[in-house]
Amino acid sequence: MNAPRALLCTLGPSSLNERVIAQLEEAGTALFRINMSHTEVDDLERILQFTRQHTKVPISIDTEGARLRTGLMSDRVTVFEGGHVRLVPEAFWGDAFTIPITPGEAVGRLEVGAMVSIDFDSAILRVDEVREGIAEATVLTGGEIGTRKAVTAYPSPTLPTFSGKDRLATRIALENGVREFALSFCEDPESVAELRTMIGSECTVVAKIESREGARNLERILGVADKILIDRGDLSREVRMEGIPSLQKAVIRAANARGVPVYVATNLLESMVTRKVPSRAEVNDVINTLLDGADGLVLSAETAVGSYPVEAARMIAALIEEFGRSRDHRAIDDLLGEHPLAPYRESDRAGDKAASRTRRGSLAG
Repeated sequence: MNAPRALLCTLGPSSLNERVIAQLEEAGTALFRINMSHTEVDDLERILQFTRQHTKVPISIDTEGARLRTGLMSDRVTVFEGGHVRLVPEAFWGDAFTIPITPGEAVGRLEVGAMVSIDFDSAILRVDEVREGIAEATVLTGGEIGTRKAVTAYPSPTLPTFSGKDRLATRIALENGVREFALSFCEDPESVAELRTMIGSECTVVAKIESREGARNLERILGVADKILIDRGDLSREVRMEGIPSLQKAVIRAANARGVPVYVATNLLESMVTRKVPSRAEVNDVINTLLDGADGLVLSAETAVGSYPVEAARMIAALIEEFGRSRDHRAIDDLLGEHPLAPYRESDRAGDKAASRTRRGSLAG
């Protein structure tokens, strides 16, 4: 419980510039994360080299993993309840009647009667027919569908642990000095072993717990992984939302008991994607996650695509610092600290004094 908590920041369009990278490092970032789910493999080497030029903070590659996603859509489209759509391999462009799915071979493996959720239940479909690698489906709940949105199928089709993109990205990362790799949708220790054969024993494997199967096999995974990461977003696609807090606590307890570092990701400061300050609920969530025993906190959209990446990182750093102080069992008065407006008042007073001196100088002249 005495080890310092780590701040991990995901790089993306909002943060892949020299100024923001420097500010994130200054805020205390311990690890920069590149998420291959939102990074083209052709861009990876350029991103790695650019990041290396501007920081000495280590970089981690997060594999795309066995995740169903929508492919390229002609635009963000809306499907309506009672309508019919066709699920097709990713080679097709999507519209309101045709939805491409990646990886393409997964479509033909869907079961008749399977339920398909797109983008956190924005739309829910039922598979009615599967033939020649294409699935016909009925829209049960209408909603918007965009490009590269997560898809959940129940029952889920069997998918390989690593895509061809993951294998190529891993090789590029190794050639560029990356030594930490996060294994997305890790479901068993065999997946960890497979990744180790790809990256070598000197590299670090972070097993991401973000599926029912991964949670069921947690103890076995803890026996072989160097670290684990709880991705609450993808986990909530397969676990009831109200069950996530208790599941998070159970996973962290198990990791702590085995001495395996554990990170927590997703929606830590989600409101800061568009706002300069977090919600009170988010602040409480972060502190409680640290109280659960998390060793690190991962910012995702907040620093990758958010409007206030540096402010979000600084807020996590401040909360980690506050967590460290709060464990000293301080008195209520100490916990209250100074009033939030006090710094503004002191600033105004300093400004008033300066203005007063200026006025006196003018009168003397």
